[in-house]
Amino acid sequence: MKVLSVVIKSDFKRIQFTPDLMPSDIVGTNVFNPAKSEFYLKKGPIFTNLLLADEINRTPPKTQSALLEAMEERQITIEGETLSLPSLFMVLATQNPIEYEGTYPLPEAQLDRFILKVNINYPGEKEENLILQNHHRGFNPHNLDKLNLQSVTDIKGILDCRAKVQEVKVEEKIFDYIIKITRRTRETVNLILGASPRASVMLLLASKALASLRGRDFVVPDDVKYLAYPVLRHRLVLRSEAEIEGLSSDDIISNILQGIEVPR
Repeated sequence: MKVLSVVIKSDFKRIQFTPDLMPSDIVGTNVFNPAKSEFYLKKGPIFTNLLLADEINRTPPKTQSALLEAMEERQITIEGETLSLPSLFMVLATQNPIEYEGTYPLPEAQLDRFILKVNINYPGEKEENLILQNHHRGFNPHNLDKLNLQSVTDIKGILDCRAKVQEVKVEEKIFDYIIKITRRTRETVNLILGASPRASVMLLLASKALASLRGRDFVVPDDVKYLAYPVLRHRLVLRSEAEIEGLSSDDIISNILQGIEVPR
């Protein structure tokens, strides 16, 4: 995330989520200035372009929910005053497995506002060897100056790319395919909670972005199938019986995709 902020010339902030973190530590608060006998707004780290919420499930749901308005409406309300966030605003969060001690489940409303959930597994043998070699040579991943990073675009360039994604064509059969997938999650007996209409919108937007990245100006069913897992997996809540059987959200999604005819 820090590297990304450098190559696109944007601001970056990081919040370490801890059990004692307060909502005001994220969004900011009004502070009294005794010299002027008045209050002034001390903005929190959420006022940035790229925000890393590190170990987001280490803090209670009340504090986690401080991100809700920002992620949905791109604005923050502090003591009745509404403030807009930058036109480019993105939240990336890391979380520990829920079975780890000292973690809290994320509210479903907040999970639904994340477009994707990407599972990060252990590195492969070659990658882990490279990590060791770099540390042996004294490489410091936090010292970006030694990487000689060059910017490749700026915030305007990113916003222009977003506008281009909006122009990607979508046939009616793709709309129907997305709706069939998300509606099927609401009918699956192994789920307590299926995908919301917001999930359908996010799957559409992500598919359009992927099509653009792959050099196309139209969405194909493979774009939707590829992104169904990262877009939906964190929005589904399994029944306890399904979890006992060892099923995961990805298993449910896989079964759903296999049961729906792919449009041609």
